[in-house]
Amino acid sequence: MHQPFYKDLVSGEYKLPWTRMHALKDYYGMVRMLEEFPRIHQTFNLVPSMMAQVEEYAAGQAADPFLQLALKPAEGLNDGEKAFLLRHSFYSDPQRMIYRHARYGELYDAWQAQKSLGSRSMFGAQEFRDLQMWSQLAWFDEDLQVQDPEIREWVQRGRGFTIADQRRMGDKQREIVNLILPEYHKMAVSGQIEISTTPYYHPILPLVCDSNIASVAHPGVPLPPRFRYPQDARRQLALSREYCTTHFGVAPVGLWPSEGSVSDEVFALAAELGYQWAATDSGVLNRTLSRPVGVDGLYRPYQWRQNDRTLGVIFRDHFLSDLIGFVYSKMDAQAAAEDFLRRIRENCAGILHAGRDATVPIILDGENAWEYYDRNGRPFLRELYRRISADPGMQAVTVKEGLQLAAPDPIDHIFPGSWINANFDVWIGAEEDNQAWTQLLRARQTFDAAAGVSDEQRRMAYEELLIAEGSDWCWWYGPEHDSVNREEFDQLYRSHLANVYRFLGLMPPEELSRPILRMMMPDVRVEPSGPISPVIDGEVTSYFEWIGAGVYRVDERSGSMHGKKFLVREVHFGSDGVNLYLRVDFHPGCEGELPGTEARLTAQPFDEWQSSHVVLGFSPGSAHVVEARLVVPPAPASGIGVECAFARILEVKLSLAALGVKPGHGLRFQFSLWQSGLPMDAIPQQGWLEMRTTDPAELAA
Repeated sequence: MHQPFYKDLVSGEYKLPWTRMHALKDYYGMVRMLEEFPRIHQTFNLVPSMMAQVEEYAAGQAADPFLQLALKPAEGLNDGEKAFLLRHSFYSDPQRMIYRHARYGELYDAWQAQKSLGSRSMFGAQEFRDLQMWSQLAWFDEDLQVQDPEIREWVQRGRGFTIADQRRMGDKQREIVNLILPEYHKMAVSGQIEISTTPYYHPILPLVCDSNIASVAHPGVPLPPRFRYPQDARRQLALSREYCTTHFGVAPVGLWPSEGSVSDEVFALAAELGYQWAATDSGVLNRTLSRPVGVDGLYRPYQWRQNDRTLGVIFRDHFLSDLIGFVYSKMDAQAAAEDFLRRIRENCAGILHAGRDATVPIILDGENAWEYYDRNGRPFLRELYRRISADPGMQAVTVKEGLQLAAPDPIDHIFPGSWINANFDVWIGAEEDNQAWTQLLRARQTFDAAAGVSDEQRRMAYEELLIAEGSDWCWWYGPEHDSVNREEFDQLYRSHLANVYRFLGLMPPEELSRPILRMMMPDVRVEPSGPISPVIDGEVTSYFEWIGAGVYRVDERSGSMHGKKFLVREVHFGSDGVNLYLRVDFHPGCEGELPGTEARLTAQPFDEWQSSHVVLGFSPGSAHVVEARLVVPPAPASGIGVECAFARILEVKLSLAALGVKPGHGLRFQFSLWQSGLPMDAIPQQGWLEMRTTDPAELAA
């Protein structure tokens, strides 16, 4: 269970609401559900900096502008607050969390229509109040939505909420958050769960100990100036033990190093401080043993030994863990649970036949996967727990229990890496990552050299440094990950660094006022202004045939795409009320690279979630339809509903009826180029291109 530290220590304000939202949705219910299954023992890894935020929310002391606006009377909202609510109230997964509730889905559709048409706000005071309620209710614990009478009544009513409902909803949130820590304490005392922990502010400890260690897993990776502060790593580990000991009555013996990131130096520190076991990924085991390790080697514990220090180690089954994290959400709960346990039994058959028990480490994110599951994953987890409980040959155990049940194999070193590709590339090596590390180093060196400040000033400045060492900031820097909140993460990271200087009585350097993110320049998007009916021949037959079409053009000066080769220069699109027309202009010289490439087009009506998928293939000087899966396949006599041609440009004609688009209604589409199974270019880079089609009735008039 993990969230970044969202609180600004100077202002006291929470810059993002995710700790509170997941506290409502996940942290209580995930452990409370185990009371139904006493045979299921489980390890919960709690990141202390997250739990400290949960405590503050429970005490009613968290200054959260997202919650404050959700509770403000809708009649008193100003234009800026209304825009803020519309931007931040639809973070839920549309399929599983928004459209599941009819009123929330209505509000989402109205917001989408408002954006696409550029119209004035369709939201009055009642619409905003309903939105304020649903932006919170959709995140309330799944079981409480059914079992708690007040929450159940809100969900069933769905609309027409009152100011009194808003106020009570805020009180209810605090009541739910107050259940979390006592539930973990109770379950830990009962022995059904084990609480393990992570370095306090979730740093990548091997890089904090020595950032140059990244070159072991990735020789030649570009690195920033060396950051080497093992004393900070020790402090992060010690703070975790102190927190858990204080709040749960016993010092933790288990450690999930942030992102499964390990090194010999980290293991030595952990063992010295009293940790008895640590966990990481199977990829790290492969590199530690310098060979691919099968399930016989993976399904057993190990003991790391160096000098007089020892540490038990388990290596997670990456494949099975990721099935839960990313795949089973798309399946029926019973089928998913059956598939998971079938795979475990098949993997373990040879081990059991040889007379040895198999220890199967399943480790995954405790929060983010479930919003993509039906009912937040509760049906799947209950089905899984029920089947394990009923199987006499299978036992769900905590890590500590698992280590007591099997003799470990010794290892004399651990390969330095994380759960992602057994390296540290997500957090260091990219231009943005390295700039973040450089600025962290400057702040750390400034702290070391600071004089004439009080002990309290130094304490606060050091805490800001520890926060800035957290892994989450560099998770969002670099090319690997994207989020609607990347800008907020960037601002928050730089604010933590700036606070180091402020607490030391110094002026923050000017560089902290500028984003580290290489912000993408706005792309050019022009809506269609009139009907078009071009000839599909792969040439610009006439200057006039595409007049009235919409245009999409990427600004290639975007620093965030540095090094990317662009194939598409611009896209024109429009309709005549019967067909969608698409024209793709390539960069000069790219035409020769297209044979053997696939073009993939996905189109979707505004008011539907069914999609049409068309795949085109390129040959020298021509294009052809490889596959066309349309919402409404045309009658055989009328052809396949798709026509294309390629010479100097690619032109495509698609039947709007086959796409399921009604006359004059809107559609959204995406276009991408693939070669040898790899994506080469995408239009747009994120999201969809949207347009309203021509209405034939208006043309006739």
